[in-house]
Amino acid sequence: MIGPGFQQSTNRNSPSHQEDDVDLEALVNDMNSSFESLYTSCSVQTESTPLLHNGQPHRSATYQTQAQPTSPHQRLRRSQPMHILAVRRLQEEEQQYRTSSLPAIPNPFPELCSPASSPTLSSGSLPQCQPSGKYIIKIFSEDGMGKVVEIPADMTARDLCQFLVYKNHCVDDNSWALVEHHPALGLERCLEDHELVVQVQASMTSESKFLFRKNYAKYEFFKNPLSFFPEQMVAWCQETNGTIPPSQLLQNFLNSSSCPEIQGYLYVKEMSRKSWKKLYVFLRRSGLYFSTKGTSKEPRHLQLLADLEDSNVFTVITGRKLHNAPTDFEFCIKPNKVRNEVKELRMLCAEDEQSRTCWMTAFRLFKYGILLYQNYKIPQQRKTLLSHFSAPVRSVSENSLVAMDFSGRTGRVIDNPVEAQSAAMEEGHAWRKRSQRMNILGSPSPLHPSSLSGVIHRTQLWFHGRISREESHKMIHQQGRVDGMFLLRDSQSNPKAFVLTMCHHQKIKHFQILPCEEDGQMFLSLDDAATKFTDLIQLVEFYMLNRGVLPCKLKHPCTTVAL
Repeated sequence: MIGPGFQQSTNRNSPSHQEDDVDLEALVNDMNSSFESLYTSCSVQTESTPLLHNGQPHRSATYQTQAQPTSPHQRLRRSQPMHILAVRRLQEEEQQYRTSSLPAIPNPFPELCSPASSPTLSSGSLPQCQPSGKYIIKIFSEDGMGKVVEIPADMTARDLCQFLVYKNHCVDDNSWALVEHHPALGLERCLEDHELVVQVQASMTSESKFLFRKNYAKYEFFKNPLSFFPEQMVAWCQETNGTIPPSQLLQNFLNSSSCPEIQGYLYVKEMSRKSWKKLYVFLRRSGLYFSTKGTSKEPRHLQLLADLEDSNVFTVITGRKLHNAPTDFEFCIKPNKVRNEVKELRMLCAEDEQSRTCWMTAFRLFKYGILLYQNYKIPQQRKTLLSHFSAPVRSVSENSLVAMDFSGRTGRVIDNPVEAQSAAMEEGHAWRKRSQRMNILGSPSPLHPSSLSGVIHRTQLWFHGRISREESHKMIHQQGRVDGMFLLRDSQSNPKAFVLTMCHHQKIKHFQILPCEEDGQMFLSLDDAATKFTDLIQLVEFYMLNRGVLPCKLKHPCTTVAL
């Protein structure tokens, strides 16, 4: 490049060098003409451009595009500010050298200074945001204890439940569920098996958490749909004026081309108010609507209450006092974008438990459709593959045990499942007889002053000790309210008695188990000594096979697990 210093030196030269000066100016003019197209293409009036000054980049220069005179010297000056790639590379290398030569100091004001504009920050001092594909999830049990697990981004709720069942040695009966719990809002819902846990956690607040517990009613409507969908609430049933077969009722809900409809009265809480209105509501695939004119279904009389696509249905667990609800059967439609804004929740209230269950189940069917049926059939197909095993599904810790026969000189493994089951039953009757004989002889038991049968029931999953009546109601309600769900607890009114709490037709009933004496021996009975049992285990086993005086057989034990 040619600078002003070169011009001064040429003026001081002798006249013999003037021809050389003319040739040099002509060469410079040729160079300027070659860059003419570059300057005409630039429309920016002012920009900062590095210049070469004595062979070094000069940073304080500012390139200004102005009308230049046509003299050779002026054209020579105009040729100086040029975009030279070598200068840019030199500038970048110098910037990197300055950055690497300084110590790595954490940036106290990241919002005011970026790494590119601050020479005091090194690239190694900033965190690298590289996705690892693993996420940390904390799961809580009903006793408040939690466990931290690391899961991939594509793990579903079913996969996580199977993982927790395996780790905690639970009985895998396909009734475990992951519950989304919002204590600040007083809401909770059971995640569907196909939902991604990481996506659900992204919409939760820091106070929200996941619970791991049983839910027997998750797919109960596939087994007994008529009990979940009363005919007076299904518009399709009313139009046909007849009883609908259960299979046809489910096909109508699962078929996307059909237009089923759930209708009935609901109490709707007004937005940002504490008052409730009783409205006639329609639930369709397109959303939840209410009629502005009685029970009219005309489109001009329908207004949208909630959308199904971007919302989920939750059960309200805080009770009717918090929202001043007219009944105890509250539920809520919560948009996915809502976190802690109570004003954005659509609070609803049904007349009874059956109506609330119908609305919430229909909401799930309308939103997920055939996916729910596929989730229901997956464990059924797995049971079909394992049908050649006659033994029931056992926990992981029990799978390492085998049945043994020590009646002869040497022990042998019992391979026949039928023989193994009969041997187990004989062993159970044998220890009961030994316990009774020890009580008659007055031999003390190492576990309890009275007998082993007086405390053996405390090791069972269905026994919950000294819990209150309200706590038993809450536990059964959380785990599904299906027919045959039961638990046993200590009686609060009689210290020597027990209480059987069970569910039938979504109603919770209590039966007191009283001790009775016969021939100097104590028994337990819940039908005024008509049927007597030596312990609670024998009583539960009997009523799981026989209905007796109960409204139905005992089917599903209400259990809790400690993570």
